[in-house]
Amino acid sequence: MSNMLDYLRERGGIPLSKLPLTPVDALIISTLSYVQFDHLIAKDLKMAPDLLELSQMFWELPGEARTHRFRDTRDGELLEALGQSLRFGSLHLAGAKELLDEEQELQFAAITLLLEGGGALVAFRGTDGTLIGWKENLNLSFLDVIPGQQKAREYLEKIADLCPGNLYVAGHSKGGNLAVYGAARSREPVRERIQAVYNYDGPGFRKKVLEDPGYREILKRIHTFVPQGSVVGMLLEHEESYTVVQSNEEGLLQHEPYSWEVSGDGFRELTQVTEGSRMVDETIKNWLAGLSIKEREHVIEALYEILKVSGAKRIGELARPKNLLAMLERLGGEEEKTKEMLLITLRKLVEAAARTIVSG
Repeated sequence: MSNMLDYLRERGGIPLSKLPLTPVDALIISTLSYVQFDHLIAKDLKMAPDLLELSQMFWELPGEARTHRFRDTRDGELLEALGQSLRFGSLHLAGAKELLDEEQELQFAAITLLLEGGGALVAFRGTDGTLIGWKENLNLSFLDVIPGQQKAREYLEKIADLCPGNLYVAGHSKGGNLAVYGAARSREPVRERIQAVYNYDGPGFRKKVLEDPGYREILKRIHTFVPQGSVVGMLLEHEESYTVVQSNEEGLLQHEPYSWEVSGDGFRELTQVTEGSRMVDETIKNWLAGLSIKEREHVIEALYEILKVSGAKRIGELARPKNLLAMLERLGGEEEKTKEMLLITLRKLVEAAARTIVSG
């Protein structure tokens, strides 16, 4: 089945002037945001390289210096295909920003694709493999605002000041949450210029955000896409409707954007998510609904402490035997009522870690 790499091969020869920006295009740039572009893109937008130049710069780097910048081995293929395409090759990539702060529990990254006519597509990176990135994601369950969301609003407004045309905002996973939040909480003149917000399997919000006038104003311009077995995209609350996309993977691996199937200029759509996805959604929401904000905070902090005691710095290291043993020993000190949900969450994270080891 076709994915976004096939889309680039089939649609890459069609300029944006003939086929306007599609949801597949926005997913492609959202996926590109996972590449570490720091120090390769000038801060001055006028000096930003186009995607063909950027691709060539990457392939001139020594092998290890290049590959460590990719989240997935296919990212290199994606960047090269973008550079070689008529559709994207002459467009400039700017504004690469990356922040990681353990004290603030902040993991943030974004890039901006400069469009013809002065507009821009802003793409926010999702959760990376660091424990800090996952902790910030979990904080969404008890905090109205996380540091990454504040950075997203600031970043979007800065880009808006520099780019006078139409704005598009996108992101995958937590990046989708940041895209929605940044757009909803931006200044009114910025919101008026936003044509669309693309949220790819990103978690929702607590009700306070959904009641914000800015969110209500931009609601009809939010386009949310989730795979049929979505877990991440079902978390917390959403007001917007969503489109279900066929993934060629199973379970949590459906969250991977390269697994999303493309048909023509759009995604291969399904009528609804799976029963398993609905069950996970209902189970987690019922669990969270039964906890006070303080209790939610306690559970998330307990989970993070369990992960930290393992000695792992990245999710991929959790499946190592000594790290597993350390986590299980720490888990033994938790109260029974929280232990069950912590075990479920840990099992999912360790499964993801094991797959990372096997595939890496």
